[in-house]
Amino acid sequence: QVQPVESGGGLVQPGGSLRLSCAASGRIFSMSAMGWYRQAPGKERELVAHITSGGTTNYPDSVKGRFTISRDNAKNTVYLQMNSLKPEDTAVYYCNARNLWGESWGQGTQVTVSS
Repeated sequence: QVQPVESGGGLVQPGGSLRLSCAASGRIFSMSAMGWYRQAPGKERELVAHITSGGTTNYPDSVKGRFTISRDNAKNTVYLQMNSLKPEDTAVYYCNARNLWGESWGQGTQVTVSS
């Protein structure tokens, strides 16, 4: 199974950018759909970006045009480029892997957008 490990979170000012990385172990990474989710305090976990094994991407309206998900199957890594960050983007960001054999989550990385 694929085991995701997130990195790249931190503190950034409003309007700034961050790139999150999710390195995933496992031989079936290329056959996995990958997603980035986030959870803010007191709120439910929500999807912010999704990419299929074939490279098709999907975003909710709240991040469309600001966030970009991509994958490098040679490196078993998926990225989330976040631009024009807003305070409301503050959350723990989680990487998710899903395939025919099941689903797995990373431990999360904190993103804080504040001046």
